[in-house]
Amino acid sequence: MPRLGVLGWPVAHSRSPAIHNAALRSLGMTDWRYQRLPVPPELFAETARSLGASGFVGANVTIPHKQAALEIADRPSEAAAAIGAANTLIYDRDGAIAAENTDAPGLLAALGSSPLGMTALILGAGGSARAAAWALREGGAREVSVWNRTPERAGALARDLGVRAVSDPQPAELLINCTSVGLERPAGTEASAGEPQTLTQLGLSAARLARYAQVVDMVYRADGPTELIALASARGARTVDGREILLAQGAISFELWTGRKAPLEAMRGALREQSAV
Repeated sequence: MPRLGVLGWPVAHSRSPAIHNAALRSLGMTDWRYQRLPVPPELFAETARSLGASGFVGANVTIPHKQAALEIADRPSEAAAAIGAANTLIYDRDGAIAAENTDAPGLLAALGSSPLGMTALILGAGGSARAAAWALREGGAREVSVWNRTPERAGALARDLGVRAVSDPQPAELLINCTSVGLERPAGTEASAGEPQTLTQLGLSAARLARYAQVVDMVYRADGPTELIALASARGARTVDGREILLAQGAISFELWTGRKAPLEAMRGALREQSAV
């Protein structure tokens, strides 16, 4: 039985199994299965290297393993190597591991328009932030800035990818949250456009959020929009929910693993059903 999966820590929130299993059913690939693979950082390399021998054809990689995924790859793509992170592993028949980054093209597809000439601020300095910085730079953004609570990490990303590190969240046309903030709703709060706690954790405030015309959250929740997306939408910003990016990058991964065109409508339908639960 060919197997696929998603490696992460945590990974219980992932909707990748729903969308990929729906895609497999839609194409009649009933002998394939996609599953969650919760793996702590100290066991990632060993586990990821062993999957090919266990019948895995490929795996997605999520927080916090994207940079580690690149390190174990025998054959990283040019894009993944340039980004410094991978979110898709392909297990070749010869035992080698190929690595790709589908976050970058997935982000551009989900944006719905070219970033050419835009100014952008990225929050975070992990694997998703690296993919976003590379995608925006390659897409012709006029200026790409990155902010992180640990300035040294922002500086390292900026040097590696030719963008600008900032010590304070700056105004821009486009804001992209690439941190894990918002993955879990704070205890005792409701999904509300007035929830300020997430903004505080991101170094923002309601007044600062108003400076961004478009807001993207790489994080997604099954029970509705993240606090960041809810608040930005209530203030009139154009928004891109992380579920849209999940779908776009997932379709690219699916095609790399199977050689089949991804059935987007089946995948989108499964994501809607999961969100309604």
